[in-house]
Amino acid sequence: MPYSGSIDFVGREADLLELHQRLQSDRPLVISAIAGMGGIGKTELALHYAYEQLPLYPGGICWLRSTEMMAIDIVLFAEKFHRVLPNQDSEGVQRVHDCWQKWPDLATLVVIDNAPSYAEIASILPPVRSQFKVLLTSRSRFEPPVDNYEIKVLSLEAALKLLRGLLQDQRIDRELPQAEKICDYLGYLPLALELVGRYLQKRPDLSLGSFWELLQEQGIQAAALQKQQQMNGVMTAKLGVIAAFELSWQGLSAEARLLAAFLSIFALAEIPWVLVERCLAELPLAGLAAGDVEGLAELRDLELWAGNLLDRQRQGVYELHQLLREFFALKLAELPAREEFISSFAQGLTNQAKTVEQIVVVAEQPLLLQVSPHWAIATNFPEYLPDDDKAWCCTALARLHENLSQFSDAELWYRRSLAISEEQLGANHPDTSTSLNNLAELYRGTGRYVEAESLYVRSLAIKEEQLGANHPSTATSLNNLAALYESTGRYVEAEPLHVRSLAIREEQLGANHPDTATSLNNLAALYESTGRYVEAEPLYVRSLAIAEEQLGGNHPSIATSLNNLAGLYKSTGRYVEAEPLYVRSLAIAEEQLGGN
Repeated sequence: MPYSGSIDFVGREADLLELHQRLQSDRPLVISAIAGMGGIGKTELALHYAYEQLPLYPGGICWLRSTEMMAIDIVLFAEKFHRVLPNQDSEGVQRVHDCWQKWPDLATLVVIDNAPSYAEIASILPPVRSQFKVLLTSRSRFEPPVDNYEIKVLSLEAALKLLRGLLQDQRIDRELPQAEKICDYLGYLPLALELVGRYLQKRPDLSLGSFWELLQEQGIQAAALQKQQQMNGVMTAKLGVIAAFELSWQGLSAEARLLAAFLSIFALAEIPWVLVERCLAELPLAGLAAGDVEGLAELRDLELWAGNLLDRQRQGVYELHQLLREFFALKLAELPAREEFISSFAQGLTNQAKTVEQIVVVAEQPLLLQVSPHWAIATNFPEYLPDDDKAWCCTALARLHENLSQFSDAELWYRRSLAISEEQLGANHPDTSTSLNNLAELYRGTGRYVEAESLYVRSLAIKEEQLGANHPSTATSLNNLAALYESTGRYVEAEPLHVRSLAIREEQLGANHPDTATSLNNLAALYESTGRYVEAEPLYVRSLAIAEEQLGGNHPSIATSLNNLAGLYKSTGRYVEAEPLYVRSLAIAEEQLGGN
């Protein structure tokens, strides 16, 4: 067996136990495989199991490297340890079979390290006899009859323990927060942790804070993540991180390589696969036609997932290890189609963002929360999008956070939307006006009236100048500025704006449009606030009727209209009429928006 360079083998106790239990099955021939991405410690785990359980295998442990010499090595092992020779007239694989048949009746462990496909090793495996146990290590997942055991990255506790074993100068505990950040950045990958630990051994005066900055600057290409010549014979692993990943990369088809490179654009977060399909709907990958959903799934499952280059979190949701993501990003940078890939990513995420309404109902929130990290990445690429789309991902993020009452995050994204619009489109563009309006709405909703007013006034001025006095977008700005005046008790200033907004919407959008219903509701609310109940009631009733007809009985806007009409009835002492409206409004709101 090869030399194990592990100073302190940590975090694999449960794996060793599980592996032992699987190999001790009473089946006639047990074939188990330790599967996982490059650098995760498959060979090290197999070595430790073999050394630990050596007494269980009096027939020996036959350790084979996945090379053309495996058949010869088995024959040499049989001759050296059991004085077994193949028949003189046998050749090739038959010589191996002769040795297996003559093998003494002793429990034997056969290990094939870095095994390729099952088909490539099946011919030299031992016969179906209970004395033989076969352990494979591989980057790939095997199909039956192999029992796959996939190992994961280390825990934070195990990762820190590994570094402490390599660095015995108290640096880990002196700079524990920095050590934890380093472990997290490395994705708790054993190979990366060991390489970093051995690098820091040679740099006793390098603080973890300084090393963290170095790692942030150089990423996966940092010298600390490459194996140095002097580590040969000291480490079990033969390669650095990039070289280990390169082996897996070389085994991929051209289409799978393009898909892997494309996935590196996504955020370091769970990736709903529907997003990948949306982004690649019009972009071919080498021999794979654009929009070939089944072809994409095959590349994902049969190459990336099967090769442990992509983690499947659950149905339809996948994730890249952070170092693999960086590696794939390096490959993306070399592609002639890089710009086209980024453009498709940005447009695909933007198309998803444009489906997010002002009110985000509970049923939509889980998916939108999954998508949100990827929208954040897409906001870095406004130059790849047409003018009308440049700020949509920011708007979707702001709306989502606002609906979750995360107002500081919502403000950040509304401000980012405004900055993109001003930078990319100019200070007087209609989309800049929309961004101003959205930020003002947030400020009004959180009581920051002084800040909101100046934004509303500027937004309205741009729309009147660029779109005209009777444009529906102008009506929106009029409506929102009026709402601000109403919130601050400036009813005289608010009323003509509401009246004008309603007139524009009725003329431009029609008497039964949902936006017309909104203006009716808001003008009614103004009348109610000033005690003009007789004028308010028919507007509330008409607004509710339009909303029910156009939006359906359970839309959140229906809850608002019901609540407002009920409030009017309450104000005028019509409690019997108010109560069922309040009850229905509450039921819709709880169902669509959630209890909080």
